[in-house]
Amino acid sequence: MSPKVLVVDDEPGIVQMIRKFLEKDGFSVALAYDGVSALEVFKKEQPDIVVLDIMLPRLNGWEVLKRLREDSQVPVLLLTARSLEEDKIAGLGLGADDYVTKPFSLRELSLRIRAIMRRTAGQVYQKPMVFGDLVLDPEKMEVSIAGKKVDLTRTEFQLLKTLYSRPGKVFTREELLNAVAGDIYESYERTIDTHIWSLRKKIEPDPSKPQYVLTVFGVGYKSGK
Repeated sequence: MSPKVLVVDDEPGIVQMIRKFLEKDGFSVALAYDGVSALEVFKKEQPDIVVLDIMLPRLNGWEVLKRLREDSQVPVLLLTARSLEEDKIAGLGLGADDYVTKPFSLRELSLRIRAIMRRTAGQVYQKPMVFGDLVLDPEKMEVSIAGKKVDLTRTEFQLLKTLYSRPGKVFTREELLNAVAGDIYESYERTIDTHIWSLRKKIEPDPSKPQYVLTVFGVGYKSGK
């Protein structure tokens, strides 16, 4: 069965262009043109992944993403014409798995979709990982610090898990990108910095003085504590 993609955008030309390309690339595609319809189509079609524009009528993409995350962990890739770092961080913080800035390449969009679906496929059971007051539970995809649960996106969890899979090892951005995305996009490596920034805001007592995720300048990142 072909993986099903829900494409949500208020520009019919863009929607049809994406639909035609993805169908030729082996996907089944459902469509919606506003936020309210997106939620309705999502419930009816139960897609494997959602490609979601942010600037939508009736209900914007931020609100659609929030409502999806209330009861679903379906992968979401944001389409946005807004390239500000704050917008990207906001989307990732709400639970988006990736984002593509308009204008974009249809081939890259398809590759990003496949990369997300690979890394969100069923995972083998692993015991909780304990590092002092930091506990990572891969089975439940949960993180707690000093007994307090921290809500992370799938990508943030995978980044933290990768860093702590080899405590003290310095991971390059390329290695981290490969761990969370499965494919390497040269222009996309710096997105790891955005994910790390969002992760630190959630787990660090003081994000400006990180304790759990440390920067190794000129190289990448490593686990702390």
